[in-house]
Amino acid sequence: MRLQYHQLTSVGDRENNQDYMAREVNDRYALFVVADGLGGHHAGEKASKYFCRGLLGLSSAYSPDMDKNPEQTMASWIDGAIDQMSGFFSGDRHAADAYTTCAILYLQDNFLVVAHCGDSRVYRLTEEELLWRTKDHSVTQNLLEEGGVTEQQMGIHPDQNKLIRSINVQKIHQPEIKVHSPAEKGETFILCSDGFWEFTKISELQHLAKSGIEKKDLMKQARLAMLRAGGRSDNITVQWVRISEV
Repeated sequence: MRLQYHQLTSVGDRENNQDYMAREVNDRYALFVVADGLGGHHAGEKASKYFCRGLLGLSSAYSPDMDKNPEQTMASWIDGAIDQMSGFFSGDRHAADAYTTCAILYLQDNFLVVAHCGDSRVYRLTEEELLWRTKDHSVTQNLLEEGGVTEQQMGIHPDQNKLIRSINVQKIHQPEIKVHSPAEKGETFILCSDGFWEFTKISELQHLAKSGIEKKDLMKQARLAMLRAGGRSDNITVQWVRISEV
């Protein structure tokens, strides 16, 4: 599997960037993760960073078992990453108030795994259509499914930031994990925090699935999302992954 990928993160209109992203790409697999921290006193900033570092730090321990039982292995991998996160927080009295979302994409030749918790998202697209996106663990996702809001209204709804699931050292909530058919040539995956998707139209996401997309196109869309936020932009983080057609 040959991949093209770009990524970026921006503080937006906030004082600190509580988003974090990481990746590992080798001959056997590719792992991408975006996390959006929540909590004062820099707790959210630490939570997202510590979780991502924990996940990548355990890749050699868990990736060899992904072929056997990918869903269970990913669950154990994330559980171990939270234990690592807890260790990084050792002695920090704000750890109990530190939360993070996550959006994880794991790619192998014969399958892919998506794991998420909160409202950071993974999109799967072809040049013709949006195949699916992860469903947020949030109040507004429930409203969407009840017909109370449209997809485009989710980002500007006053309850948008109300999550019903997130990652914390106390392991109160579990991530949602799904195994999917393998990625095909020409497909695009977008992982992002809510600061990006809230003000990005479906048609614009679809444009990012076209061939020839470069990092400057991703930067342009991120700037547009920030402008649409009208001076109240959240942190913006996005990873773009395309399965090469050659």
